[in-house]
Amino acid sequence: MDKILKPPAGNWPRKFKVSVIFFIVINYQKRAFRAKKHHITSTFSLIGYKFYFWFDSVLIVASLLVLGISFWRIISGFGLNILLIGVSFFGLLPVIFNALKALLKKHLTIDLLASVALVFSLLAGQWHSAVFIGLMLASARLFARYTATRAKEAISSLMKLRPTKVHQLQDGKVIEVGIDKIKVGDLIAVESGDRVAVDGVVESGEASLDQSTLTGESEPILKTAGDEVLSSTLCINGSLVVRVKRVGKETVFSKILELVEQSQANKAPITSLVDRFAGWYIFLTLVASILIYIFTKNILLVLAILLVTCADDLAVAIPLAFSAAIGFMARRGIIVKGGEFLEGLTKIKTVIFDKTGTITKGKPKIEQVITFNNYPEHEFLALLGAVESESIHPAARASQKYIAEQKINIPAIVKVHEEPGFGIKGIINGEEVLAGKTKFLKDNGIVFSSAELEKIDEQKAKQHTITILSKGAKPIGFVAMQDEIRPAASSVMRTLKGMGIKRILMLTGDNDKIAADVAKHVGISEFKADLLPQHKINILKQILYSGEKVAMVGDGVNDAAALALADVGIAMGAIGSDAAIDSADIVLMKDKLTNIPETLNLSRLILKIIKQDLWLWGIVNGVGLVLVFLGILGPSGAAAYNFLTDFLPLLNSMRIFSAKSRP
Repeated sequence: MDKILKPPAGNWPRKFKVSVIFFIVINYQKRAFRAKKHHITSTFSLIGYKFYFWFDSVLIVASLLVLGISFWRIISGFGLNILLIGVSFFGLLPVIFNALKALLKKHLTIDLLASVALVFSLLAGQWHSAVFIGLMLASARLFARYTATRAKEAISSLMKLRPTKVHQLQDGKVIEVGIDKIKVGDLIAVESGDRVAVDGVVESGEASLDQSTLTGESEPILKTAGDEVLSSTLCINGSLVVRVKRVGKETVFSKILELVEQSQANKAPITSLVDRFAGWYIFLTLVASILIYIFTKNILLVLAILLVTCADDLAVAIPLAFSAAIGFMARRGIIVKGGEFLEGLTKIKTVIFDKTGTITKGKPKIEQVITFNNYPEHEFLALLGAVESESIHPAARASQKYIAEQKINIPAIVKVHEEPGFGIKGIINGEEVLAGKTKFLKDNGIVFSSAELEKIDEQKAKQHTITILSKGAKPIGFVAMQDEIRPAASSVMRTLKGMGIKRILMLTGDNDKIAADVAKHVGISEFKADLLPQHKINILKQILYSGEKVAMVGDGVNDAAALALADVGIAMGAIGSDAAIDSADIVLMKDKLTNIPETLNLSRLILKIIKQDLWLWGIVNGVGLVLVFLGILGPSGAAAYNFLTDFLPLLNSMRIFSAKSRP
């Protein structure tokens, strides 16, 4: 038995502190398991998880007890050897099972290296070494499950927020029914203290909702008639009647949960690189061990080398770092679809912003309504409301809101056709009505008088966005809108430049005067205006073809294609936007520009931690090999050394849980 198992009697408490550590881990794991149960939907998976948790827990306790019995010489000789062999055998089972499973898939894993070490320990009669290996691997597995569970705490806690009951309105009565009974189009009542169970639109009432489950921010948002409400949000005060739009898996809340869970499986390039390195590392370690044995005939030396170089800590620490980062960011309303996009952010040198909804708030307000030839304003707004009701463009939404506040009844519209970035048209009472930019109307045969163009240019000079309306081939008026620049825009641009972003470009469909004014205000020197969605795509392609790594920031409504094309697509303020959630690689649920440098900072932190993990692993293994070749560490000592140093990269990766990004 090595010296590490025979310390002076007065020093044994320090050596046995490890047992206390693992009993603490087991206690934490029990709580983690209770959280885990909430999102394991398969009964089989739950039984399997329970089995492996208890198997590893019992194996750890048994290993510590047997080593304690050996240390105190409570049992010796044949009886002790039986205990050591028995515990070693049970420690070998999951390792060989995992190694064989990986080999069938033609993968070389750390379990293969550990299996060889365990088998050689048993064949060489190194029972204590075998027990230490089993203890090391069981502890690593248990620790990995615990930390992985912590990384998914955001999902586990959110799952509890899914309401199972809802108050449905039927024939003027409020009836409590199961959420599975609700369908699209139903009316539900939401009272103070209730969680909204569906995605829907407020029919009547007024209430303040806490949307922190989706955005990570608990500042209440006032909801009134016409506003959208989302599942899982909490009604703090007031009451609402909501018309159901989406239920169950179709809600934004459910889609976010699914995204975060799927993101854990999407590996970053550096993780795949480590996997490939691990395969070669295991192969070379086995070959080197065989050669060393051929030349030295020293099975104990080979065994010690195998035990020191077992890289199970590295195999767990790096995926854990990405998993922890994704869970950490999810709690802050930043949804990352995989580790590859976190790593991709660290290589970004060019950031492209779509102006509307990112640099500006994307909520333009109508400043002025101007009609031509004394056309009645009331009728003008009714026609405008009918056409714009078929569009989701921010300018159209501004018109819809303004007209709704005027309580104007809008007529029916048919044969609607929208040209994104240009305008929209349809038939109302047998006449064609168009709404959009000047060019859109001109391209459709609308002729403007010099007086009409003068009024339009006058509003453009004031940096107003113009939506012109025509009826029966004649322009009848327009609305002038103003979109507010985000207060944090200037400081965010300065922060990005300070973080090493070399190029910041703003794209917009607005006219050159508005674009120039916004760019100057926020400190952007490069911009392109009067763009259609296809123009933005072409500009992005040109930049990508030049070899630059590009992040595209948009609201996900009209720039979904650009978000999908960029190296990293970032959708900002995406709460409630299916297009943003589907097309972007990183989804910022908060409507805050400051989340962009925050996300960039976190991506850099994760890569820094991973590099530290690699350095720690390399140094620890180098020191261990030196100690083995100097004869200081035998097999048992090497197993104990690996066991104790395993936790350095793991604990380093866990720093992400308490990370504080400072954009």
